[in-house]
Amino acid sequence: KVVVGSRVSVVEKGYDDLEHYQLVGSAEANPREGKVSMESPLGKALMGAKVGDKVKVKAPDGEFVYIIKSIE
Repeated sequence: KVVVGSRVSVVEKGYDDLEHYQLVGSAEANPREGKVSMESPLGKALMGAKVGDKVKVKAPDGEFVYIIKSIE
């Protein structure tokens, strides 16, 4: 289950590229390093998710669906 500090690998639905993120507090967030705030749209969607879950992210650019591939 995704919690703060988790490293999460996801695939955006319709794509093959694996993306890696670490869920952190807002003070530590740094998108260039893959550190995503738990308060961001992606962070909120990932919180509590499990491997295999599909999560919807509502962002300014539209809605995205990610599939959780692994959690460390």
